[in-house]
Amino acid sequence: MLAAYATAINPEDPLAGFEVGELEPAAPPADWVTVEVRAAALNHHDVWALRGFGLSEEQLPMVLGCDAAGVDPDGNEVIVHALVGDPEWPGEETDDPRRSILSEQHPGTLAERVSVPRRNLVAKPPSLGFAEAACLPTAYLTAFRMLFTKARLRPGETVLVQGAGGGVATAAIILATAAGARVWATSRSEDKRELASRLGADAAFETGARLPDRVDAVIETVGEATWGHSLRSVRNGGRIVVAGSTSGPSPSADLPRLFFRELEVLGSTMGTCAELVRLVAFLDTTGARPLIDRTIPLAEARTGLEAMVAGELQGKVVLQP
Repeated sequence: MLAAYATAINPEDPLAGFEVGELEPAAPPADWVTVEVRAAALNHHDVWALRGFGLSEEQLPMVLGCDAAGVDPDGNEVIVHALVGDPEWPGEETDDPRRSILSEQHPGTLAERVSVPRRNLVAKPPSLGFAEAACLPTAYLTAFRMLFTKARLRPGETVLVQGAGGGVATAAIILATAAGARVWATSRSEDKRELASRLGADAAFETGARLPDRVDAVIETVGEATWGHSLRSVRNGGRIVVAGSTSGPSPSADLPRLFFRELEVLGSTMGTCAELVRLVAFLDTTGARPLIDRTIPLAEARTGLEAMVAGELQGKVVLQP
């Protein structure tokens, strides 16, 4: 089958180990199902995998990709939940110490077919196209969990989204706006601040700018560059939800501010299959949709990854086999 896959690990030049061609992965477990992929979406996770994070030389070649929508063996239109865990784990999948994301231990979604446990399939409603549905399982599900499970955001509250323009930040702006929250966003880039406003943000500020008021919650995926601003910007008793550290992982803790103002700092990773069901229902009900930068054939996946590495995207890259 046609697939986009890693052939080598290269931390300095990740695309040097990337190929698109014919590849047949090993047979999946007998109780898994195979989905015909109608659309798949790129994530920065794919670039990190090519750099060697979550993937080793011994696992190569490995089909990349976490996100997909397609058709199951019974003809049902489905969305693939990317997180694969132990079926015997009693708690949420995100807490399973043996969990992995598709393309780490099991072949990913950038292919004509992908195999997953049947429990990882979520029904796609007719209101969502395959391209839109394929954007959801990683960035949009991560943002949904951060906003509504971890930050417990409610209509009328104010949320600050740091690093507007990133995949999770873009998703957070769209979802929080659709939920009736007041959304403020930050970015160093004027273009990305303008994008945040077009997506529904009530205001967009320079990174680190003093805000008109303190916020109820902060969506934090940037790390060192914005952490101090996040601590200063949230109200007493407010919530800061962290799901990334693209600018660096070791900011100053500023513990006195943390305990004197009784702030909540909450880590968040991906999302559960049940949350993906809720996310799909949310989009179906509100009419909110993912932002797609471009839709291209799977055979041209390299051009999408090149644009991602260069920071040229405004939204998701969707691949169609």
